[in-house]
Amino acid sequence: MKTIKVGGVPEHFNLPWHLCIENDSFKNAGVNVIWKEFPEGTGAMCKALRSGEIDVAVILTEGVIRDIINGNPSKIIQTYIASPLIWGIHVDARSKYENVQDLEGTKAAISREGSGSHLMAYVNAQHRNWDLNKLDFKIINNLEGAIKALKNDDAQYFMWEHFTTKPLVDDNTFRLVADCPTPWPCFVIAATDESIQNDSESLNTMLQVLNKETENFKIQKNIDILLSERYQQKLEDIRKWLDLTRWSQEQISDNDLEEVQQQLLTLDLISEKVDNSRLVSNL
Repeated sequence: MKTIKVGGVPEHFNLPWHLCIENDSFKNAGVNVIWKEFPEGTGAMCKALRSGEIDVAVILTEGVIRDIINGNPSKIIQTYIASPLIWGIHVDARSKYENVQDLEGTKAAISREGSGSHLMAYVNAQHRNWDLNKLDFKIINNLEGAIKALKNDDAQYFMWEHFTTKPLVDDNTFRLVADCPTPWPCFVIAATDESIQNDSESLNTMLQVLNKETENFKIQKNIDILLSERYQQKLEDIRKWLDLTRWSQEQISDNDLEEVQQQLLTLDLISEKVDNSRLVSNL
C-alpha cells in the first residue's frame, strides 16, 4: 500500500481529511494517508514540500503559486476550498488602534516570510492604498507568537483566518478591527513533482476518496456539532462559517490562476508571470 504524507493547518477546513483517515476510507481504497500538522502555515508547508518531508500540502492558493514560481518543484492538483478565505485583521484587545486605517505605518505580525499572513498584509495594504514600500513585519511563527507579539507591542496587528481566531476575540485576547477576504479560492491541494511522476495513481485515488467525503460534508448529520466540539468554536460561529464555505472537487481554473499571478506581480511578490501549465498538474 502506497503511503502519502499530507501536510495541513490544524483548522476546521481539514476535518474531511481527518474523517477519511479515522474511518479508514483511504486505506480501504488502497492508500495510506499520513497527516502532519503545520500550525505555522503556508511558509512552513512550502519548505516541507521542497525538502520532501511531505508529498502533498493543503495550502493557501496565493502562497503555493508564489513558491512554485520561485522554484518549488510542486504543482496544484486540485482546488480544495472554492470560497474565499476571510482574513480577520486583529489587534491586541487593549490596543489603542480602533480601526484598520489607524494601522497604516505600523508593524504586522506574520507567521513567516511567504506565508498567507505575509502575502495578505500586502493585499490588504493595496486595497487600502497604503504605501507598500513602508510595510513592516515581525516574524512570530504561529498563533501563540502572535498573541505574545501584540501583547508586548512588538507588532501592532495580525491577519489570520477569521473563525479560527474568533475564540481569541471572544476571550478578549484580540480585538477584530476588519476583515479582508481573498479574491480567489483559498485552499488548493499541491503535490511534489516527484510524487506526481511516481505515484499519480495513488494521488488520484486519494482525491477520489476525499472528494466523495467533501461532496456531502456540509449536509452530514450533526457535522456542525462535531466541528464545534473538535475545534472549540461556538456553534453559531461554525454554522456561519459552514454557510460561507464551499469545498471543491475540481482543478483550479485558468482565470483564478491568472488573477492570483497578476495580484502577486502587482504587489512585486513575483518577478514575472508564468504559463499556467507550470503551476498545475491534472495527473
